[in-house]
Amino acid sequence: MRAAFATAFNDADPLSVLEIGDAPEPAPQDGWVVVDVRASALNHHDLWSLRGVGLREEHLPMILGCDAAGIGPDGSEVVVYPVVYDGKGDSSILSEQFPGTVAERVAVPAYGLVPKPAELTFAEAACLPTAWLTAYRMLTTKGRLEADGSVLVQGAGGGVATAAVLLGTALGARVYATSRDAAKRERIAALGATAVEPGARLPERVDVVIETVGEATFEHSMKCTKTGGRIVVSGATSGHLPRVNLRRMFALQLEILGSSMGTPEELADLMALLARTGIRPIIDSVIPFSEARKAFELLHSGDVFGKVVLDHTQ
Repeated sequence: MRAAFATAFNDADPLSVLEIGDAPEPAPQDGWVVVDVRASALNHHDLWSLRGVGLREEHLPMILGCDAAGIGPDGSEVVVYPVVYDGKGDSSILSEQFPGTVAERVAVPAYGLVPKPAELTFAEAACLPTAWLTAYRMLTTKGRLEADGSVLVQGAGGGVATAAVLLGTALGARVYATSRDAAKRERIAALGATAVEPGARLPERVDVVIETVGEATFEHSMKCTKTGGRIVVSGATSGHLPRVNLRRMFALQLEILGSSMGTPEELADLMALLARTGIRPIIDSVIPFSEARKAFELLHSGDVFGKVVLDHTQ
């Protein structure tokens, strides 16, 4: 079958070790099933894999991709939950130890099939299992955001952050979002958030901060959080060792919470929210699977706003 996979690692030029070509058909183990992929969505995780981050050499060549929607073995429309549990308390996501989703077919644990609502297209549904699920868990399970609450999203424009803006608005919260890019601030404001420059003073201190930037924004995040508020962290793109003002933390009883991905149940709840409210993932481009390299090149360029999706029917 046709697939996109990493053949080696190259930190300086990750696309040089990307290969598009034939790969073995999935060979599912007990308790696993095969999904015919109709759409997949790329993440920066795929570029990091090509650089050798999170992927070991002994697992090469590795089919890339975490996100997909398609047809399950019984003919039903499903979304693939990308986390694989080993039964010993550890987990990985597809394309780290097991072949990923940028292929004609993918094998996944049976628990990883989540019914796709009819209201969502395959392309829309394929955007959800990684970035959107992460954002949803950060806001709800971890952040405990109330319908009349307030949230600050640092670094809007990235996948998780943009999803958090849309989801926070859909949940009924007041949403503030930062971006260094004036054009991105305009686009974020059009999504219903109050867009501000990094470090700007907000009209209020917020209940929840969505933090994926790290060192560059963490001090601002702490200053913007109200007494008893939560700073939920799922990334550190600017550095992972920020300075933390412990006096502010204990005086205001702040919570700093780590978060990563979500559960199949949360993915189902997320899709139900989208079906009910009508909000949809922002898709930058839908590219035919036959032109998969173009999709990776677009993601690597950084000139995207929203998800890059591959249409596996073309």
